[in-house]
Amino acid sequence: MNTMENLEKQLICPICLEMFTKPVVILPCQHNLCRKCANDVFQASNPYLPTRSGSLSSGGRFRCPSCRHEVVLDRHGVYGLQRNLLVENIIDMFKQESSSTKPAPERKEETPMCDVHEDEKINIYCVTHNVPTCSMCKVFGAHKDCEVAPINSIYQTKKMELNDGIAMMVGNNDRLQGIISQLEEACRVVEENGRRQKTLVCEKFDQLYAILEEKKRQMSQKVTLEQEEKVDYIRGLTRKYGDHLEESCKMVEMGIQAMEEQEMAVFLQNAKPLLKKLSDASSTSHLDKVERGYENMDHFTVSFLKEGRALRSIDFITDDYEEDEDEDEDGVVSSEEGEGAQNIPGGTSAVTAASIQPTVTPQTNSSQSAT
Repeated sequence: MNTMENLEKQLICPICLEMFTKPVVILPCQHNLCRKCANDVFQASNPYLPTRSGSLSSGGRFRCPSCRHEVVLDRHGVYGLQRNLLVENIIDMFKQESSSTKPAPERKEETPMCDVHEDEKINIYCVTHNVPTCSMCKVFGAHKDCEVAPINSIYQTKKMELNDGIAMMVGNNDRLQGIISQLEEACRVVEENGRRQKTLVCEKFDQLYAILEEKKRQMSQKVTLEQEEKVDYIRGLTRKYGDHLEESCKMVEMGIQAMEEQEMAVFLQNAKPLLKKLSDASSTSHLDKVERGYENMDHFTVSFLKEGRALRSIDFITDDYEEDEDEDEDGVVSSEEGEGAQNIPGGTSAVTAASIQPTVTPQTNSSQSAT
């Protein structure tokens, strides 16, 4: 018996001073604690750490209550400590041995006493007022005119009603849990569908941007080509007029030299051909002239009012409209040919690539014929 008592002393938790309650954890210093007691010590040493469900779930430290050795825990808290299965098995064996050697204590069932008749036990049930009472209350007391029933029969009835109510609540809870699961799944699906549709919308806009960039490149190229053509033409005329000016300057020098001739016969011999050359040099009829407005580039004017309205009216298509991929590809081609936007029934317009083509106001450039 002394051996069992000594063993029991070894199985006492230093915190709660009771026999270890499973699970039992072993500290790095080899001392044992109930995990609940270790958690209480941990919380007392780390009052500002976040907790989850009443237990610390992040790293911290505390001191062993037996030897004061500092115990450092990881992010799992006390749940990261190793369980001492040997001590737990010894506790089970000790309890089993103790229960086999000690007689089982008799269970004493305490019957509640009547509040009015303190010496009478509650042994009947008043059906009229739905309260348990004693026989004296039925004979002499407040329930003498009430309907009563044996308490054991009412006990069985109420127990069955409570059991049915619990079963109904369990079923209702299962149904609610199913609804919650469906709602969570619906939320996940909505988020996934939203991400997919946003990706599709971005892809459509990227296609629209690409069409706009291509159209901008084409129209800018047209302006650049005519600009270069006109500049080259004007520079060519500039060179011709420069050459003519150079010839005129030479003729002026020849005329000045002729004026210095003192011999009249020689002067008269040279004057006639020189006058002919001066007359020819002064004429510019053989040179082209730039007509008025030739430098104007206003015939490349564009108007984006219609396209701006079309872009501002971009919206999601209606439910009764089904987008055809083949028609969408045709719309990309038609954007290069200057076709209009496609209208959607229901008042919402789905703007295709064609609707962004700018309206070019053509003007006939009559001066280009001079080239």
